[in-house]
Amino acid sequence: MLKQLSINNYALINQLSIDFSSGLSIITGETGAGKSILLGALGLVLGNRADLSSLKDTSRKCIVEAKLAISNYSLEDFFDEVDLDYEAETIIRREILPSGKSRAFVNDTPVTLSVLNELRSKLIDVHSQHQTMQLSDTNFQFSILDALAKNGERIASYKRGYQQLNQLKKELSELEQQQREANQQYDYNLHLFKELEEAKILVDEQEELETTLEKLNNIEDIKLNLSEALEISINEEIGVQNLLNTLENRLFKIADFSKEYQEISGRITSVKIEIDDIVAELETANENVDFNPNEAEQINDRLQLLYNLQKKHYVNSNEELLVIFEGLSHKVAQVESAEDVINQKKKEIDGVSEKLDKVANLISKARNNAIPKLTKELQSLLADLGMENARFSININPTKSYFSNGKDELEFLFSANKGGNFGELKKVASGGELSRIMLSVKKVLSANTQLPTIIFDEIDTGVSGEVSNKIAAIMKQMSTNMQVIAITHLPQIAAKGNNHYKVYKEEVNGVTTTNLKQLSTDERIVEIAQMLSGKNISDSAITHAKELLN
Repeated sequence: MLKQLSINNYALINQLSIDFSSGLSIITGETGAGKSILLGALGLVLGNRADLSSLKDTSRKCIVEAKLAISNYSLEDFFDEVDLDYEAETIIRREILPSGKSRAFVNDTPVTLSVLNELRSKLIDVHSQHQTMQLSDTNFQFSILDALAKNGERIASYKRGYQQLNQLKKELSELEQQQREANQQYDYNLHLFKELEEAKILVDEQEELETTLEKLNNIEDIKLNLSEALEISINEEIGVQNLLNTLENRLFKIADFSKEYQEISGRITSVKIEIDDIVAELETANENVDFNPNEAEQINDRLQLLYNLQKKHYVNSNEELLVIFEGLSHKVAQVESAEDVINQKKKEIDGVSEKLDKVANLISKARNNAIPKLTKELQSLLADLGMENARFSININPTKSYFSNGKDELEFLFSANKGGNFGELKKVASGGELSRIMLSVKKVLSANTQLPTIIFDEIDTGVSGEVSNKIAAIMKQMSTNMQVIAITHLPQIAAKGNNHYKVYKEEVNGVTTTNLKQLSTDERIVEIAQMLSGKNISDSAITHAKELLN
């Protein structure tokens, strides 16, 4: 409930702080005194849009702060979801800077207006005459019926399944779209896949083939140079081997005369061994050199195939071709297995739909069971409010479609006159009738749900006499379950309040300001007497005021 409202530098309010309590609180004041300003400030702190026109003094910032007791609203999970610190006494603060920038805080943590508005819907319901059009909103009508049907947990369960169903349907749609797109490319992708598969590409193959082809293309030069190298190595007269043999013999003969000669002789021997090995390899290489035109042609064809595939797929290596091959493999396999995946997804959808149908049937059954009770309570309340012939025709029509709150369509019709035809509320009910219907609805809701604080903004406009007494009685009954704040111009309603506040204007140093104060018992008598007889208060008005308060 709202415990305190503090306002600084807003509209005609310079500085104001007022405490509220449980039960029924009444706010009165002359026309133009600033009751709408008070509601404007409350709306601002609860998330309404703001601009510089809200500032009384544009050189200073405007601050509106509301302290609310929220321990009875089970909001811990919501605070966790929006990453806010939960406090049993939560403080919401809104600031408008002279620059026009607006900031909002919940327990000193900055929040967006969307979070603030979401929190607002759970804490305070500000009801004015123009909001009676909400009665024609199907979702609001369902909320009334579901409150009496005690459908809260069933609808919460249904919504979880509904979200799951929508997600599965979205996934199925995406799979089917992917399949359509993949099917369009399937034949071409399959052709490309098989082409690469038949090519049996190896990562290092190209480099090896290019080296072998280069060798085959230069086979004559290789053969000539190998032969000449062998000739230089093994020629009996000037060959390297014979020369090294002679050199080795010469140094061997003098090796014993000096350590130096021994080392040189050893080195020559090492060189001779190395040369002998080289000559042996040259002989083998020379013997193996054999030009095979078929081999060259085969290698050339293989390389040309690889080059063509690389060009076709806009890559420069076999490694990149293999990556494309893997991608094509996945695309082909995806199409070939898509039907199984889609069928599995459809089975999941059928399973969730079956469970959802069961919950929807329970919701629908509870709604049908609650209709007689809702109709009876609303008609009884409206009869007390001077609408003895008011009748409701409420019908539930099951459908095959899934909606966010079940599978029902709701027909919520009204007739204000005896023998009159039923019609939509907005078409057959007047403004005054809509106000009384909304009050009756709120009364029913307050008895069946944990409504937040409710503020009635002159909902009693256009009524008087005994009806005003009934309106006051209903508000009083509602205040036993919740905090009710009523802005009224009727003394019968004002007298029912546990607390009474007056909005008034005063002029200080030529500047008009709006203030709000809580009235004492004597001040309430005067205020109610003034509401009865005007500024010139008569003794009978005072007596009547006392009677109303008693």
